[in-house]
Amino acid sequence: MSRLTKILEEYYKLGIPDQIDYDKLYRYSIITHSTAIEGSTITEVENQLLFDEGISPNKPLAEQLMNLDLKLAYEEAGRYAEKHQDYNIELLCRLSSLVMKNTGKEYKTMVGNFDSSKGDLRKLNVTAGRGGKSYMAYQKVPQKLEEFCNWLNVQRKNISEGDVDKIYELSFMAHYNLVYIHPWADGNGRMARLVMNMLQMEFNVVPSIVKKESRVEYIESLAQSQNEGDAKVFLDFMAKHHIKNLEKYISEYVHSIENDTLDF
Repeated sequence: MSRLTKILEEYYKLGIPDQIDYDKLYRYSIITHSTAIEGSTITEVENQLLFDEGISPNKPLAEQLMNLDLKLAYEEAGRYAEKHQDYNIELLCRLSSLVMKNTGKEYKTMVGNFDSSKGDLRKLNVTAGRGGKSYMAYQKVPQKLEEFCNWLNVQRKNISEGDVDKIYELSFMAHYNLVYIHPWADGNGRMARLVMNMLQMEFNVVPSIVKKESRVEYIESLAQSQNEGDAKVFLDFMAKHHIKNLEKYISEYVHSIENDTLDF
């Protein structure tokens, strides 16, 4: 039994997922940290108020829209996951259109226009930041994305629901491969994390959260794996990070129970 499997058993045994509003608040945490990696400064509490009460935080409108859009995308992804929907380009572009609904824009290029707010695939070449590596040429994106969907559908059907390690490995690998293809001009990181979580939701395992505090290590693990042409560094980071997060939740939950007493 792997360390991850053992941690998950303890997590479920304690009944943490049975807490009131657990699923909703856990999803809000995923959204908050995913947008934070992209520069959002909105906190989990602020997002809770924004999502549930419509109370806008004193933060830039673009950040609020980014979080609201990602919330809608996760709700849609959850419905696809429940139906065990096969992956195709149309589905991925639909989710991307939700992620970028209010923060995307139209691009005009020599080979034609496209709109990231509509989930259109990019028609330009992109790099990973100033001086960074170039992603694959835009002409290759449709074919590679089709190959990605075919690969993912085969892998999903050949995996056992009880094989926790394989489920997480597949979800992390899907994240890695989608970032490598970089199908869109904007929102690739949010989309890769969303697809990762969507797979985890489909197989009923605890979705992993890439915490904003680990942003640098997360990005470096991706870059190193891509430079070396080997996903191992990224997969190892994601597994260790997820275990660390689960251990923290368990510790906090146990501590809250031990201190849940009243003095009269």
